[in-house]
Amino acid sequence: MTERIVVVGAALLDAGRLLAARRSAPPELAGRWELPGGKVEQGEAPEAALVRELREELGVEAETVERVPGEWPLRPPYVLQVWTARLCPGSAAPEPLQDHDALRWLAPAEIWDVDWLDQDVPAVRETLSKLGTGAR
Repeated sequence: MTERIVVVGAALLDAGRLLAARRSAPPELAGRWELPGGKVEQGEAPEAALVRELREELGVEAETVERVPGEWPLRPPYVLQVWTARLCPGSAAPEPLQDHDALRWLAPAEIWDVDWLDQDVPAVRETLSKLGTGAR
């Protein structure tokens, strides 16, 4: 059995809104939306990876709050795990620095207005149920 590689996603929340990031690469994912994040490096804690990825991809200082229950298969050997996170006081506003060309803060009523990547849909649903807002 090959070892699985964890990809961490951030349900970055601010004032009840969720941050969605539109992919610019690779071409087969470009234009679709996802929770920002990335691969956990060898020996790195998932929470530390998420803070690092948010700094690299969005230019923000964030902290993880708690893990969203569950994990979702991506293409083998990758699995997605999601944490809720928030911006640290004094952090810059998020900017699409790496692999993204747009960001949107989505209020609960707007969550399904974007074309989420298929593998992110169940994670977004679980995040919403955890927040007690309408899942679809």
